[in-house]
Amino acid sequence: MSPDEVFAGLSSGPQGLGSSEAARRLAELGANELSFANVSPWWRVLLRQFISPLIGILLVAAVVTLVQEHWVDASAIFLILFINASLGFFQERKAEDAVRALQSLSSPTCRVLRDGAEQVVPGRDVVLGDVVLLESGERVSADLRLFAVNGLQVDESMLTGESFASSKQTAALPAEIGDADKSNVAFSGTFVGNGRGRGVVIATGAGTALGEINALVQGPTGKSPLQLLTHSLERRIGMIVLAAIVFIFIAGLVLGNDVSTMFRTAVGLAVASIPESLPIVLTVALSLGVSRMARRNAIVRTLPAVETLGSTNVIGSDKTGTLTENRLTVERIWTFDGILDVSGDEGDGASMDPPLVRAVLRAGALTNEATLSAEDEGLEYSGDAVDAAMARIAVVRAAISEAERIAEPAAHQPYEPHLRYSQTVVQDADGRRVLYVKGSPEAVLDGAVDMAAPDGTAPLDPNRVHAANETMGREGLRVIATGTRVLADNEELSSPLLPPTGLTFLGMEGMTDPPRAGVADAIGRCRRAGIKVMMITGDHPVTATAIAGRLGLSTDRPALTGAEMAALDDHMLAARLEQTSVAARVSPVEKLRIVRVLQAKGKVVAVTGDGVNDAPALKAAAIGVAMGKSGTDVARESSDVVLTDDNFVTIVHAVEEGRVTFSAVRKTTFFLLSTGAAALVAVTLSVFAETPLLFLPVQMLWMNVVTNGAQDIALTFEPAEGDELTRPPRAPSEGVLSRTLWFRAGITGCWMALAVTLTFVVALHNGYTETHARTFALTMFVVLTFFQVHSSRAETKSIFQLRLLANKPLLFTSLAAQTLHWAVQTWPVSADLLGLTPLHLWEWLLCVGVGSTVLVIVEAEKGVRRWAHRHDAPIF
Repeated sequence: MSPDEVFAGLSSGPQGLGSSEAARRLAELGANELSFANVSPWWRVLLRQFISPLIGILLVAAVVTLVQEHWVDASAIFLILFINASLGFFQERKAEDAVRALQSLSSPTCRVLRDGAEQVVPGRDVVLGDVVLLESGERVSADLRLFAVNGLQVDESMLTGESFASSKQTAALPAEIGDADKSNVAFSGTFVGNGRGRGVVIATGAGTALGEINALVQGPTGKSPLQLLTHSLERRIGMIVLAAIVFIFIAGLVLGNDVSTMFRTAVGLAVASIPESLPIVLTVALSLGVSRMARRNAIVRTLPAVETLGSTNVIGSDKTGTLTENRLTVERIWTFDGILDVSGDEGDGASMDPPLVRAVLRAGALTNEATLSAEDEGLEYSGDAVDAAMARIAVVRAAISEAERIAEPAAHQPYEPHLRYSQTVVQDADGRRVLYVKGSPEAVLDGAVDMAAPDGTAPLDPNRVHAANETMGREGLRVIATGTRVLADNEELSSPLLPPTGLTFLGMEGMTDPPRAGVADAIGRCRRAGIKVMMITGDHPVTATAIAGRLGLSTDRPALTGAEMAALDDHMLAARLEQTSVAARVSPVEKLRIVRVLQAKGKVVAVTGDGVNDAPALKAAAIGVAMGKSGTDVARESSDVVLTDDNFVTIVHAVEEGRVTFSAVRKTTFFLLSTGAAALVAVTLSVFAETPLLFLPVQMLWMNVVTNGAQDIALTFEPAEGDELTRPPRAPSEGVLSRTLWFRAGITGCWMALAVTLTFVVALHNGYTETHARTFALTMFVVLTFFQVHSSRAETKSIFQLRLLANKPLLFTSLAAQTLHWAVQTWPVSADLLGLTPLHLWEWLLCVGVGSTVLVIVEAEKGVRRWAHRHDAPIF
């Protein structure tokens, strides 16, 4: 629509609305602000901590022991439930501030025309039809259809991902174009970089592009793969334990036991077989991963994200600032002599640059508005990205000094989007006035009459210039041409300057946002680790494809675009995503769709980004990775991990740490389940052997939480084995434990159960008291777990291949657990509380001898598997 049609449709005009009409519209349409989802009340979050089969069984067990007046047992169980609920409660109550951060993008005030005069009103009071005035440095308060602009440039990088500011105009555009190409619209939340403009409000609040993103961010955060696996494991354990309890309870009654005894046996069975310390172990393992990642510049905001990175098999990365440096850099300089590659060697041999190259560099730096922001080795310039790039390379390569560059010009005309050039008149060392022009190749060619050559000038050859422009354009470079003319002594300078004529075409500078150092190697490491890397950006397809090629991403097939996605259903889109590594010119909704389509195909997707446009995809992905330096608050608050160095290479380090973390979780889960299975089988055997109660509930809590709990927490400190990035990602169908570990848990659990039960039965048969027999059996169990925890340190390697002191916390903690168990049975107060009695030295030695057989079984099973693998023989 034309501006006049827009005004007609909104019942407004270039002079804006009247105050009374604006008030009426505000009351009718509502405030210009975003809506936010309500946070769950604290009591509901607390109740959610008890919605688990395992917790439910323990709750019932605690109530039963309370009714039977077994105060010590009941208190111990309730204490464990309280600790677990507290951990879960505080984790879930960590505020998810993603949507709140969007409020920071709302303009507190803005300038509007009301009653024909300029007024400053609160941003929330802006209504449809208001005319908003824009100037440099202001934030846009609503979506505006522009109807008057003067050199207006708007930084829309947070919405589009483009490094360049968007030059605005007022002409009508095709209806079907995407937001990134709407050069006649200023979007809510974006910044005005240069110039001035006026626009009429066409959308407020939830109706703006920012409002659409807010609606997408409001959705619930998906569960991580580890959370899904552990919840599945909890359900499986819960069903098995519940079935075993019912079976044992009924069997015990049939065998003649009284109801009270069988209730207490059932409670003991529940406490013995449920891994109460599993939530604590998971928290510790993930926290250690957080600590290790922090040392490698990755700050983890949600604990499950640590392991999720290790499970990732697709990384969808934003381009600007993550794969690239987020700084325009001149890489090619074209002159009459050809193209000079200056990428990666700024300053090297600068004095050796040919005169034609130096002339191009000087022209680009003299008609320039960039300012030096830091006198340091990096020579950082602020201002327009193109000006900053051209100023920096000219100074670094000694084509011009900074003092000469910032000298007051005789005249200057800033860049105007509709003119496509800027021009400056400066006085050289000989006192001559020289005109320098910088702009698009077409604009400079229009004013040129010849071109600079090594021997002076040569006839202008537009075809040659266009060919060079196309060559650099195919490489994804933005091309800026320069020209010059010495002014006659009597030539007067008008204001503004007249269009340039009689120019000598000097040459062109090609610039881009270059790839970060090390990113190409990091992508190669991802490929070897079985992880596909995709570039998903709002930038132009040509630019994105050029950068992708330099990074080693596949460019055999053309980039997927948002326009192409509109014609594809989800099945066709999934097939297209398999073929390409680049998605360009995509909107926030399209980024989100890509993530969801990949997830529907069973992929574990990590998404990186720094802009508001990335927030919905960051939140929907299994793991969102935001940039800490250049990222917006919205992106950071929507993410699970924040990179403090904005570097893709750090993501690869984080993937490695994630795999180490999952390995630790797997090892500790194996240890807990194998010992839990042993307790379950042992109690079952004792019931059918018609013996007294094998273990008191408080004794099982003592072993599970104090002795085993200390050891399995220490097991999480097991260091990396070194091959984490040479293995493919874990298959989505594979649970916390592999088939190998399930089998190993079964055979070791049965053996430990048999050893404990026989110890108890033989002790009773030899005339031991129940307290002495229980102490003997419990000690046998504690020593068996000592050897089991050390056999858990590696899934395939022999324990004798591992350094004993590689995991010092485990060694010291496991020895301390044995010492602590000896101490509590020796001290009368604790012995009476737990129902224990001191053992003789020979009984301890017997426990050590029998306990060490666990190592023999595990090492034999590992040896058989290694032999079968070498000989390609089938194995159980």
